[in-house]
Amino acid sequence: MNAKDILGHLVAFPSIVGTSNGDIVAWVKNFLESHGAQVTILPGPEGDRANLFATIGPKDKPGYILSGHMDVVPASERSWTSDPFRLRSEGDRLFGRGACDMKGFLATALAGLPAITKMPLSRPIHFAFSYDEEAGCRGVPHMLRQIENLCAPPLGAIIGEPSSMLAIRGHKGKAAARIEIHGTTGHSSRPDKGLNAIHAMTAVMTAVQNIVEALPNSALDQNFEPPYSTLQIGTITGGRSVNIIPDLCILELEARAVPGVSPTVLLEPVKASAEALEKDGFRATWEISSTYPALSLDADAPLARLMEGLTGASTLAAVSYGTEAGLYQAAGIDAIICGPGDISRAHRADEFIRTDELAACEQMIVRLAETLQN
Repeated sequence: MNAKDILGHLVAFPSIVGTSNGDIVAWVKNFLESHGAQVTILPGPEGDRANLFATIGPKDKPGYILSGHMDVVPASERSWTSDPFRLRSEGDRLFGRGACDMKGFLATALAGLPAITKMPLSRPIHFAFSYDEEAGCRGVPHMLRQIENLCAPPLGAIIGEPSSMLAIRGHKGKAAARIEIHGTTGHSSRPDKGLNAIHAMTAVMTAVQNIVEALPNSALDQNFEPPYSTLQIGTITGGRSVNIIPDLCILELEARAVPGVSPTVLLEPVKASAEALEKDGFRATWEISSTYPALSLDADAPLARLMEGLTGASTLAAVSYGTEAGLYQAAGIDAIICGPGDISRAHRADEFIRTDELAACEQMIVRLAETLQN
């Protein structure tokens, strides 16, 4: 089965982030085992989804991880010109939800199995496929906590997010939070009898704006655009009617931090501003909904040099989007981003990947295996 055929199977599973992924996990498990891989299913605490870890070669020797996520964002865009969960071929383009982000990488990793299994590997290749990456990398931390029971300490991890097959050494860290301000409702003609949660939330928004204005003068990293950490409010909701005092206001925001800066620390003054409202009779709740650290791999790291040899191109310092790579690095595993496709095609209608991109990624993976032979 070639990469295109495998991708057709993977796209057909509507593995939407935050939903059960049992079907796609079972299919990947069966495919891997049919080629002699040692497969471990790692159920997550949600109960209806799981990570998958598999090994080809001696698992007691240090090897490399091919890492990707099985979940996709919803295909709710009205401008799809075909069924997003049925792979459509048009020339050299393959259309479907997740074709680029990032089932294309999963397909190439699996397509390389017949060639890899024929090699006398002295070090292993591991397949680490996660869930709920699109919800802030929620699945892979559970797998990383068990990594020492799954294999010898890895030499590195290749995270196959779409990067046009260029190896990327860095990205910002991220933390997203949800704030709820609870007040007291009542008739709008007597605002003195209630506690307006929307009015109260303006203090939190002011705290956010103060941080936003200060960030361009804070820690800088010229590898990024913009070269400083950022903070933004993404959603705000509240109120039921113009003549009712709103007793609930909900705000969601995110921080993206350059390496060396903690995104959760950036959010702490915002949290403090919400909690300060309690002295005025409001109730504030704070929840970190997702977080992952920045990635920063040295240009002369062995993994970076390896990837230059495998791709035939120099590594790039950084990208603007985030990945699971920072979590691998935080777990003590060198990580780098390299995968087929272009991130500009992700999360949009008629998402696609090209057949030559799949071929280039499969060749890279086979070349990686060749470096691990006796």
